[in-house]
Amino acid sequence: MGRCCCRCCCPRGLWMLSAPCCDDRRMCVCPGPRRIGIPVRSSSLPLFSDAMPAPTQLFFPLIRHCELSRIYGTACYCHHRHLCCSPPYIPQSRLRYTPHPAYATFYRPKESWWQYTQGRRYASTPQKFYLTPPQVNSILKANEYSFKVPEFDGKNVSSVLGFDSNQLPANAPIEDRRSAATCLQTRGMLLGVFDGHAGCACSQAVSERLFYYIAVSLLPHETLLEIENAVESGRALLPILQWHKHPNDYFSKEASKLYFNSLRTYWQELIDLNTGESTEIDVKEALVNAFKRLDNDISLEAQVGDPNSFLNYLVLRVAFSGATACVAHVDGVDLHVANTGDSRAMLGVQEEDGSWSAVTLSNDHNAQNEREVERLKLEHPKNEAKSVVKQDRLLGLLMPFRAFGDVKFKWSIDLQKRVIESGPDQLNDNEYTKFIPPNYYTPPYLTAEPEVTYHRLRPQDKFLVLATDGLWETMHRQDVVRIVGEYLTGMHHQQPIAVGGYKVTLGQMHGLLTERRAKMSSVFEDQNAATHLIRHAVGNNEFGAVDHERLSKMLSLPEELARMYRDDITIIVVQFNSHVVGAYQNQE
Repeated sequence: MGRCCCRCCCPRGLWMLSAPCCDDRRMCVCPGPRRIGIPVRSSSLPLFSDAMPAPTQLFFPLIRHCELSRIYGTACYCHHRHLCCSPPYIPQSRLRYTPHPAYATFYRPKESWWQYTQGRRYASTPQKFYLTPPQVNSILKANEYSFKVPEFDGKNVSSVLGFDSNQLPANAPIEDRRSAATCLQTRGMLLGVFDGHAGCACSQAVSERLFYYIAVSLLPHETLLEIENAVESGRALLPILQWHKHPNDYFSKEASKLYFNSLRTYWQELIDLNTGESTEIDVKEALVNAFKRLDNDISLEAQVGDPNSFLNYLVLRVAFSGATACVAHVDGVDLHVANTGDSRAMLGVQEEDGSWSAVTLSNDHNAQNEREVERLKLEHPKNEAKSVVKQDRLLGLLMPFRAFGDVKFKWSIDLQKRVIESGPDQLNDNEYTKFIPPNYYTPPYLTAEPEVTYHRLRPQDKFLVLATDGLWETMHRQDVVRIVGEYLTGMHHQQPIAVGGYKVTLGQMHGLLTERRAKMSSVFEDQNAATHLIRHAVGNNEFGAVDHERLSKMLSLPEELARMYRDDITIIVVQFNSHVVGAYQNQE
């Protein structure tokens, strides 16, 4: 037992760390080396409450109708010890968060889920409970969303055909967010995924606000003046963005005025800095400025506070939690990807022979990126070289090296104490907010400045996948691109079955072929590329095929156990229009 292994120190304190592991790692659904934690109740702070995710709502009726014991038994039962092995020794090096010794208290619950399932082995035949295919689909499709770019005169003149997006929660509430919008005053489309930690407050705020900051940064001087004059005179504002949102993707109405005032201050400063000369907008510079300015406003709003107690509490929640962001801006054949943290952007390229290759358009900002580690060391004194990155974490605590919010890694100690002492009681009484990271000498240690990658689209560039790390921890980038590519081209039922070097009997091969035939039915067919990818990420077996039994078990796990096996998964699949992209090339 110990503390949590999430991206940063867990405010709730005590997490169970004993997790089942399997002899056959290829077949099991046990957690990978980065996910070894079971929250006692929730992985988020009590103050970071939010709406219940749809999959949880769908699952609760099963619990109310006395199916819980059957689900628990199934989740930990398998024919070949895939899910029911002895709990292993877990070294601290495998945990996402290594707790500070001062907070490393331990406890043992009266009856853990492991003891519970072990105690039920008196039955000669374990009871199985599997979700039916319609039940699986209702969970997987609860948050899916699709958008097709409208045609003009029967033609699509945009380089983007449309996009599919979806989310599958593991945390309760889900800490991931997604956004998509069309720029109305400039050209192009914005799409992004946001991965929150220490709660969902920061990812929610960033998903609502960042695109406005980017859009304002891209506006010419004349348009900024028009918008400011409209506000001054009380006239209706020109719409800046057209949002494409799922009904579950909400906006915070209570903070809209505060957010607008901060945004207005930003565009007023852009007006003052601009001399009025017509200069071409640098998209890369605009993206960097928007990211940095939003993070600065999040910090400033928390320091200043608000007379309204609810808003005061909200801005503090946003600042003390954190979020990574991966945003794409597509304008004609110009594709810019701005990334802060460890979400990824992957380009799907179709080669001349019809095969698929993956082109990475973002870099993870964590300890696996040697350039990031070197950057951090150069930004701080040499005597901190051994402590600034410790156990592959920032100050031994935080996995991503770039993020919004997370003021505990940005503010001075005096400023943190002053804000906490003057803040609401909920904040002042929370051990997480009062905890100062070890070896905290020369802040800030964390930045929200993005790394921007530019790519000029080609006819062979068919789609872009934006996804939080919950996907990339379960699937290799080449598999992701292949699965999406085959899905979009309708080839996923025609490819030969790959057995990956395993010895397969004739009966097993017959079973795989029968399963493929069954999947051609409408029950299994996905209408959304992101949903199709999530189905594979959660339910794939060692042959790369979706195993319904495995998928059912994974989706049946209660929220207390789901986070142990995987993270929240959020995916946006953007499909490009090859004909329009090719026309751009021909014009040049």
